[in-house]
Amino acid sequence: MRAVRAHTTPRALSRAKTTSTSRRRAVARGGLRMKPAPGWQQDLNARASERGAAPTRAISDESVVDADGVVIDGTQAIAKDALLEPHREHLKYRYETFEKRKAAIASAESSVEKFALGYEKYGFTVDKATGDVTYREWAPAAAHLALIGDFNGWNAGATPMTKSEFGTWEVTLPKGTIAHGSRVKVRVYAGDRGEFDRIPAWCRRATVEPGVMGAGYDGVFWAPEEKYEFKHPSPPKPSASRIYEAHVGMSSNDPKVSTYREFADDILPRIAIGGYNTVQLMAVMEHAYYGSFGYHVTNPFAVSSRSGTPEDLKYLVDKAHGLGVRVLLDIVHSHASSNVNDGIAGFDFGQGAEDSYFGAGADGYHWLWDSRLYKYDNWEVMRYLLSNLRYWVEEYKFDGFRFDGVTSMLYHHHGLQMDFTGDYAQYFSMATNVDAVVYLMLANDMLHTLYPEIEVIAEDVSGMPTLCLPVSEGGVGFDARLAMSIPDFWVKYLKERPDEHWSMSEMVSTLCNRRYTEKAIAYVESHDQSIVGDKTTAFWLMDAEMYTGMSTLNEPSFVIERGIALHKMMRLLTASLGGEGYLTFMGNEFGHPEWVDFPREGNNWSHDYCRRRWDLADADHLRYQFLLAFDKAMLALDETHQYMSAAHQHVSSADDARKLLVFERGPLVFVFNFHTNETYEGLEIGVGEPGKYQLVLDTDAGEFGGASRCGFGVDHFTTPDGPPSWVGPWEQTPRPCKMFVLSPARSAQVYRRVDAAEVATEVATEVA
Repeated sequence: MRAVRAHTTPRALSRAKTTSTSRRRAVARGGLRMKPAPGWQQDLNARASERGAAPTRAISDESVVDADGVVIDGTQAIAKDALLEPHREHLKYRYETFEKRKAAIASAESSVEKFALGYEKYGFTVDKATGDVTYREWAPAAAHLALIGDFNGWNAGATPMTKSEFGTWEVTLPKGTIAHGSRVKVRVYAGDRGEFDRIPAWCRRATVEPGVMGAGYDGVFWAPEEKYEFKHPSPPKPSASRIYEAHVGMSSNDPKVSTYREFADDILPRIAIGGYNTVQLMAVMEHAYYGSFGYHVTNPFAVSSRSGTPEDLKYLVDKAHGLGVRVLLDIVHSHASSNVNDGIAGFDFGQGAEDSYFGAGADGYHWLWDSRLYKYDNWEVMRYLLSNLRYWVEEYKFDGFRFDGVTSMLYHHHGLQMDFTGDYAQYFSMATNVDAVVYLMLANDMLHTLYPEIEVIAEDVSGMPTLCLPVSEGGVGFDARLAMSIPDFWVKYLKERPDEHWSMSEMVSTLCNRRYTEKAIAYVESHDQSIVGDKTTAFWLMDAEMYTGMSTLNEPSFVIERGIALHKMMRLLTASLGGEGYLTFMGNEFGHPEWVDFPREGNNWSHDYCRRRWDLADADHLRYQFLLAFDKAMLALDETHQYMSAAHQHVSSADDARKLLVFERGPLVFVFNFHTNETYEGLEIGVGEPGKYQLVLDTDAGEFGGASRCGFGVDHFTTPDGPPSWVGPWEQTPRPCKMFVLSPARSAQVYRRVDAAEVATEVATEVA
């Protein structure tokens, strides 16, 4: 979920600069360009007080020093980026706030890690010795609470709760009083504000009566006698994550809501065979409104009941691990559904922010998303969210998270009506939501301390520097960010510019527009690019001809031939030049047509556009098979040569006139020819190392639906002195060597250097 589409990576440490445009939501321009003035820290404390947060003390002159004599004060990142220097005091302030909150938690709760075991205390817990069930709820502003449900005939007078210190209510029930699977709610008496029934905030399951339009959700007491036992360990963290973004509910070929077990048995094998080492699951946290794509979460600790039970989800994760695939959860801590009847928003009934999960007034409401915003400096909010993270890892064995809507968290303006230009003052100013940033630092610090192999990815469109640096270096602690400007760039090209006018230098500028000290996950399209009102990349390229022109029984039309060629090239270019990992949305690897549209009144509650047409990819008479085969080969190449994670990346040519792009990534050399009809025979390209090179991947190969104009059996030998090197209008130092290749129009080839040992073996074999 995105706050704004505008995105620019800060100029320092990026190889190029570009600004992509908003797509679905119009945003007013007028960027914030504030610079810290004398006394800014006092001003920030004053603002914090106004927002209900305790002012932070002035930064001490006494600094912590590590074993190497390096000062640990949140400013270490300045050594990597000199443009951070004017914001030294801001970095120190947020790091000190992080240390102060971490120390306070440790003082009161022993450690952040134990603090994040809130799910062992709150909600429903079962005493292992006696079998008694205790239910606890934080509701300091309530006059009274009572537990109701099937077990007591929904009688509020039967099970009153008592209030303990710090606003926590509790009640203990003898073993057998409440049955596994029975429905429960809590009745909240709010004095003059009335009384109402709510689903427990820490509830681990919520369900709705099937087949009843508009029926409300009920909490469910979930304590099965036989819990799922995991059989497979988590796979190790890969050098580069190849991420398959998936939505379980819409993963069926049939027009229906699919289940966790169906996804595990039918879709996970496809993902593993396809070469993806990670699956990112959307819409797992319970959400009452299916059409929200899972982003309007109502019950953060509950598994979406549409697709099955908590034990079914565990089966899915375990099955993935058995296939060597890691599983990331799309976590939503940036906001919560404003649905008070079915979700956590119901515990805000007009009380002060200090007694609520959410901020007061505008601080607690996202006007564009119509959702509630957490108050990240509240003690129990920190417990709730940190425990939520640990719960999903401990209970379900998730291997990491993709944090949704991070931009909304980082700034008080939530990225709305903002044009992020790369000016550092936009990132470190009074507009920065330090409380939210500190929460993210606490979360990442805890997760990486407890789980060294975990991967945590940020969805941020602003490009905030230090977001993906370790907390120990003064960063926010994410492992990587989504390279969100790349899909916007491709959509803009597809919408506004015919490919004969595509600019090679603009491609390089966009794809290399990232901070080299902070990892990025590149992608052509995610779920964002497929939702109703837009189209998949394949549909942009081929549109209505996909309905009639994808059969291999007929010669392809110009539109189909062009579309298939560019679909492959865009993906290979993005995967090889755009980041340190790669992502695709379910089905788009084979060129899924059309768009995604969830069942709603406007489409007569149809699932026709809320499913995945696997039958198209499986049909041996349709051209979708070629796109799928290429996607597998592209990812297999990374498995063999690790080009996505390689630090070496050098663009030697971006020729806008000839539509040629040549670069090195890791041990491979990539040659792209985007010309519509010009094939270059004997094309002279520069390479970094001398020797013999061989073709290892060709988008034009027959198995990928191409014309097979290049030969895989041809050896390419280098000679000294590379040709002149230009990237757009900028001259580069020529590469030390050159070789000659065939470069067909609308195609891309990848070459590898044959190492000396292989050459020696070949010579010995020939001699023998």
